[in-house]
Amino acid sequence: MEIRTSRPEDVDQVEKLVVSRHDPSDGVDARLLMTDPEAGCDWVGVADDGGRIVSTATLMDETVTLAGRDIPTGQVEQVATDTAYEGRGLVRELMGWAHDRSAERGHLLQLVMGVPYFYRQFGYAYAIPVRQNRALLSRPGPVAGHVIRRATEADIPALQELQDRAQRDAGLRMGHTTPCWRWLLNRTGSLTWIVERDGVPVATGRSTPEEEGDVVLGEIAGDDDGVKALVAELRPAEVGERHPALEPHLAPRNPELDQVMVRVPDVPALFEHLRPVFAERLRGHAPDDVVLSFYRTHVRFHWDGEDLGPGEWGGTMQGPGAQGGAGIAPDLLAPLLFGPHGMDGLRRIFPDVYPGPKKDLMLKLFPPVTSDLLTFYLP
Repeated sequence: MEIRTSRPEDVDQVEKLVVSRHDPSDGVDARLLMTDPEAGCDWVGVADDGGRIVSTATLMDETVTLAGRDIPTGQVEQVATDTAYEGRGLVRELMGWAHDRSAERGHLLQLVMGVPYFYRQFGYAYAIPVRQNRALLSRPGPVAGHVIRRATEADIPALQELQDRAQRDAGLRMGHTTPCWRWLLNRTGSLTWIVERDGVPVATGRSTPEEEGDVVLGEIAGDDDGVKALVAELRPAEVGERHPALEPHLAPRNPELDQVMVRVPDVPALFEHLRPVFAERLRGHAPDDVVLSFYRTHVRFHWDGEDLGPGEWGGTMQGPGAQGGAGIAPDLLAPLLFGPHGMDGLRRIFPDVYPGPKKDLMLKLFPPVTSDLLTFYLP
């Protein structure tokens, strides 16, 4: 069994395998990505059993932005294994392939959504809430003067601008790259819409196809009237909870919480990259040392009131409070950095996350984070 990067001659087999474990539209997605000049077969790993492709996984290039700081990120998608080859550790091997490739590309994070628990085995932690799809209890009335149509590649700049506006207040965000927009517009598993008023794009959204059953509308962005016109036209059964103008029409939130899983492969590298973010958060705080213990490792930063110096990394520190430091369980670092709880919220849930004696400093350093992530597949 060979674990390797896919080749052009593998496209048919990968498409067939993905369809066998998912949906026909997922096979279209595999082909779009593997034949795209800006992605291609380099993004797809396979398990090859004597010329037969029996397992596959895709690593997509993404960019996550935290407090204005871009973080190179990889997202794992389209994991599929032939049923006759399950239980042999092939996905584990392909996740290793993905993580190695991710490091080569300079990614500081990896993201994944999917099977509950499964990816925790590979170092992922639940961290970022996924916006819920909620039942549409009542439809907005028709709004005159709007034209709703399928978006085309010529609309990509307008789509990007509308989504940028929708995401501008999110502390953590991930948009679509230009290649991803291209795949979304040409795939069959979802439809991207644009709403125009007087010939000007004013709203957008992405829906599941009507032939698949009840329509789900997500990634909604734009002004109130444009969004209402889109919902009135498409008549979705469920709507992603993203636009405040639709709130009166939606069912109550589900108490269950889906979350994007995050892996931090190199904590020192990520902290060094985020040092400008941490420095900005500490503005106004008196000079001090910042000590963070992950129990088996720790780091010390010096804050001089203007700049946060490079981290000084060391070994085991089981009692950081005695040195004025905070304790952070390493498997809770991702939710601490990117989740909605922050240090103050997590410390109320997990005893091994605590701010130590410098509570004010640590709560400034790790606040709750609002998020808005656009993913290839609608939640």
